[in-house]
Amino acid sequence: MYRVCKVIHFCYGHRLMNYDGPCMHPHGHNGRVEIYLASKQLDQRHILFEFGELKEVLKGWIDEQLDHKMLLRRDDPLVKPLQELGEPVYLFDTNPTAEAIARLIYDHAIAKKLPVEEIRVWETESSWAAYRGE
Repeated sequence: MYRVCKVIHFCYGHRLMNYDGPCMHPHGHNGRVEIYLASKQLDQRHILFEFGELKEVLKGWIDEQLDHKMLLRRDDPLVKPLQELGEPVYLFDTNPTAEAIARLIYDHAIAKKLPVEEIRVWETESSWAAYRGE
């Protein structure tokens, strides 16, 4: 099995609803995403997936959808005031945890027909969450 990994950095803010701890307050992260692709075969160039193309497909989307945005649960009371102020917000149906962000990026990669094996989202230098397909 061949595997490749591309790392993408992005910044975001979020908070967790129904959570008893410091993450219940709006705060930010310098996030890191690791995109792992896997395949038993290489293409005619002997490449699993070209890194530049992977960057274009996923980094562009992450930059557009998530980077420097406030990630909030759809029913968060902050949504309306932030939107009224013209602040960039990305809405989740669930709490915008590292796990939920990993799943979101995974689903986008699958929709783009990437041979994604796993997505890891590093929320801090020492904490990450991952999602793999079933």
